[in-house]
Amino acid sequence: MTRVAVVYHSGYGHTAKQAEAVAKGAGSVVGTEALLISVDDIDQYWETLEGVDAIIFGSPTYMGSASAQFKGFMDATSRTVFAKGGVWGNKIAAGFTNAASRSGDKLATLQQLSIFAAQHGMHWINLGLPPGHNSTKTTEDMLNRHSFWLGAAAQSDADVSAEFGPPKADLLTAEHLGARVAKVARQMAAGRHAVE
Repeated sequence: MTRVAVVYHSGYGHTAKQAEAVAKGAGSVVGTEALLISVDDIDQYWETLEGVDAIIFGSPTYMGSASAQFKGFMDATSRTVFAKGGVWGNKIAAGFTNAASRSGDKLATLQQLSIFAAQHGMHWINLGLPPGHNSTKTTEDMLNRHSFWLGAAAQSDADVSAEFGPPKADLLTAEHLGARVAKVARQMAAGRHAVE
C-alpha cells in the first residue's frame, strides 16, 4: 500500500476544499491510501509523516507567500524532521495553493514549497499538464486554466464561501495532481523494491 499525505493549511475553507480534491485524486489510484492532515493538528502526525511515501504540501497564498500557519509548520520541521537527519529524504513531494486573485503571486508560494521539499531531500513532482485557458479555443472549464507548471493553483473569489470556490476546473486540476503524485510514488516504491 502506497501512502500519500496531504498536509495543508486553510484560512477560510477554500484551500481545505482544494486539499480534499488532492486527497481524492491520490486515493483514486489503486493501492494508495490518502491521508488529509491540517497543520492545525500536525503535532499528532510527525511520526506518521516519517512512514508515508509522498507528502503533498498545500497553503493559501497570502501577501505573495505561504500563510503564517503553514510557515509555522515549515519552521517546526527544522527540529522535528530536519534535525533527525533526512527522514523525509527521497520521499515524493508536490504542492498546491489558492488565492483570491487570478495570479496573487501564487508562483512564489509554489516555489517556496518546492524549495522546502528540496531542503528535506525530497523529489518534487510538477503538475504535468499543458497550459489550460490560453487561446480563443480554450475555456475557463479546462484543467490547469491558470497555466501553472510547478504545482496546482486555484483561484477563489474573495467574497464567496468555500461552498462556491474554488471552481470545478481548479478542483479537477487538484485531483489530477494527487493522482499524478500517487502514481509516481507507486512507481518509485516498485523500483526501490526491484533493486533491493
